[in-house]
Amino acid sequence: MTSTERLHGAVAAILNRQELVINLGSDNGVTEGMRFAILNRRGVDIKDPNTDELLGSVDVPKVVVEAVRIQPRITVARTFRVTRRNVGGTGSLGIGLSGLFEPPKWVEVRESLRSQEKPAIAELDESESYVKVGDPVVEVRGEEFAFGDPPVADS
Repeated sequence: MTSTERLHGAVAAILNRQELVINLGSDNGVTEGMRFAILNRRGVDIKDPNTDELLGSVDVPKVVVEAVRIQPRITVARTFRVTRRNVGGTGSLGIGLSGLFEPPKWVEVRESLRSQEKPAIAELDESESYVKVGDPVVEVRGEEFAFGDPPVADS
C-alpha cells in the first residue's frame, strides 16, 4: 500500500452505543487515532440534469469514528463528536411554565450509533443501529467528511 492509497474495509461488529469493530488492523497500517468514515452502502448517484447521463457517485457517510484499540486484523473504533444540549430550563419567559425561570443546564453528549437516541444502555443490538455489519469503511484524510448534517441511514 502506498501513502496515497486509503484503507478500505467493512464494519465487522457493533459493540455498544459508541463502539464498533472494523476488519482492518495493525497488519493493514491502522494506528491509534486514525479516523474512518462508515459509509451508506449505496452512496448517491449523480445524473446530468439535462441528459440524465450518470456522471458519477458520491459517498455518503453515516458516522466518522476514531481508532482506539488496534489488533493485527481488527480495530475497535469509537464515535468522538460531542454536542451540547440544554437539559435545564429556558432561562427566559418562554411558553409554558416548566423550566420558565430555571437557567439552562448544558451537558455534553457524545455521538451515538443508535438510530433513535434513547437513554444509555451498555449494549446495542444491530437492529437499533443505523450502522450495520458489512457497511463499507474508508480511511478519512482531512475534512472530506467534516461535521455536518445528521447521519443518513439506508432505507
